Amino acid sequence: MSFSSQVKAELYQHISSSRHCRLAELGALVTMSDRRNEEKNSYGESIHLFNKIKKLEKLLDLDAYSEEGRKALKLKESDGFLVADHMLIERSCCKQAFMRGAFLSSGSVTDPNKGYHLEIVCENELCAELVAYIMDGFDLEPKQVTRKKYRVVYIKDGSMIVDFLNIIGAHNALMNMENVRILKDMRNSVNRRVNCETANINKTVNAAVKQIEDIQFIEETKGLKFLPDNLRKIAELRLEEPEITLKELGEMLNPPIGKSGVNHRLRKISEIANELRRK
Repeated sequence: MSFSSQVKAELYQHISSSRHCRLAELGALVTMSDRRNEEKNSYGESIHLFNKIKKLEKLLDLDAYSEEGRKALKLKESDGFLVADHMLIERSCCKQAFMRGAFLSSGSVTDPNKGYHLEIVCENELCAELVAYIMDGFDLEPKQVTRKKYRVVYIKDGSMIVDFLNIIGAHNALMNMENVRILKDMRNSVNRRVNCETANINKTVNAAVKQIEDIQFIEETKGLKFLPDNLRKIAELRLEEPEITLKELGEMLNPPIGKSGVNHRLRKISEIANELRRK
């Protein structure tokens, strides 16, 4: 079962306790599915969707496709489509119920192991604007795109998708997604740390190799006695201990010096080596 199917399976079982929220969800199911010109039992795409519509109709004691049902659901005709009126979603809880119905009718969400993408496909622009308006009200920052004859409202931010799942009441799916996100974040954090440490190690190794090359060049051309005492001591120590850090090099001197002091002396040695190469 896909992650989308898991979310919907959970939402099919979710029935609001208040009449106004049931009306809002049913209104979304009817307008988003937009099957008013077909037989009411023709929701072949999902028997579960059809069953939820019938269950809500029974609880509300109305026929969603009758004149009286449309009136109760605050539905109106616009360019050949049924559109929900804003009166249907005046309360915040009703907006949540409406989004639950919209997602059940025409929504989908990508498996969080593969990526973050949630979308609701709308058959007309008015419907898309209403969905985007509700999402905006919950700070979800939706985007829209036209795909063939449909208008798609979508979210690609993982944390916002989690918020959306919370809004529509898919709490089990939310927890599953959060677990995946935590594991992904941990992996990414570990990878970043490993990459950073690897880069630092490579940088340190390359610097040590260059230091040894400079010291050996001076030794072969002029001899280490050519260097001042403070530079000669650090040069001899670096040749003896090619793998230790600058801090450890400084601690082995008598008297000890800090990392910056060691770095300064090695830079002076490098400058001397470069000058000898030029000559």
